[in-house]
Amino acid sequence: MTADAQIPASDANAEAWGELLAGSYREIGERAMRDLPIYNDALGVEAVGFSWFNGTTIGIMVTPWFMNVVIPASAIARDTSGPSLRIRFPAGDLEFTVSEAGQLGRIASCSLFSPMFQFADIVAARATAKATFAELMLPADSEEAVRCREPATSPIDRRNFLRCVLTERCG
Repeated sequence: MTADAQIPASDANAEAWGELLAGSYREIGERAMRDLPIYNDALGVEAVGFSWFNGTTIGIMVTPWFMNVVIPASAIARDTSGPSLRIRFPAGDLEFTVSEAGQLGRIASCSLFSPMFQFADIVAARATAKATFAELMLPADSEEAVRCREPATSPIDRRNFLRCVLTERCG
């Protein structure tokens, strides 16, 4: 059964979907990515933070070659036939690219990091994924978000947000 056919409706099901997706990426890593120069041997594939949010599954996929926010594309809109879609989160809107993930069907991904050489190990990558996910779920005008983002010398751009520049100032 594909993700298009059944959309998880709880955190437990969202975690299970994330693990299925991680399994798919593990297979891709072994079959097609391991020998490429963008593959960081210090990392593994891990599903981080997969949960139920606003009627869909969302989480962060960490692999030795990328870190992306991922959702099942079919959960967002019935017509996701285009190459991208925009999704609103408490922190703001993000642009996702729609692609196929093997037997799981269509997924939508928003790239955070690629390649992954700035991470020495999976512990560092996992910590960044968790912090980024937490930041994504903070309303842009919340007290914590405002505290973490001060002092801003320029407008917050999506690239700095996704690279956890803001998260590192929180603490």
